[in-house]
Amino acid sequence: MMQVHEIAEMIPAGFPDNARVWVYQCSRAFIEKEAREVNEQLHHFYAGWQTHGSPVKGWAGLLFRQFVVVIADETDEQVSGCSTDSSVRVIKSLERQYNVNFFDRMMITFLVKGKAEMLPFAQVQYAIEKGYITPDTMLFNNVVTNKKELYTKWMVPLKDSWLAGRVSFGNVPAQR
Repeated sequence: MMQVHEIAEMIPAGFPDNARVWVYQCSRAFIEKEAREVNEQLHHFYAGWQTHGSPVKGWAGLLFRQFVVVIADETDEQVSGCSTDSSVRVIKSLERQYNVNFFDRMMITFLVKGKAEMLPFAQVQYAIEKGYITPDTMLFNNVVTNKKELYTKWMVPLKDSWLAGRVSFGNVPAQR
């Protein structure tokens, strides 16, 4: 199970727990070359990110080669609608450039054998029944809204997630 400190190692220090977070799940993992390019574009974006003419203390990066995470410290300046729109434009640009989708809410991602694996929502129950995923399989909860939630609620066991009430575990044994 991934620990909080492992996620924290991927995120730059200096953001308060209440820093705003957006998670965009990609429809596929980027290959290494693409991941470098994506991170370079994200760096270019957040280095110049502004709200009402003031710089946003922000960060954006690709985690697990499949999730774009955007963070904004709103301690001094609230991120405006236009600033949020500019981050979405970057995501839309990446979609066009790499022929991917960051807005498919019907795909659910699990951490299976250390790798992010996607399943269509409609196939989750089948995956449970066949033992591909279990109640203890980690689910990426992409609706986290701040840094503290990113560290503590982004990756949760399926049995403790929002999805638990929508599936049946029956007599499925927990992972050992």
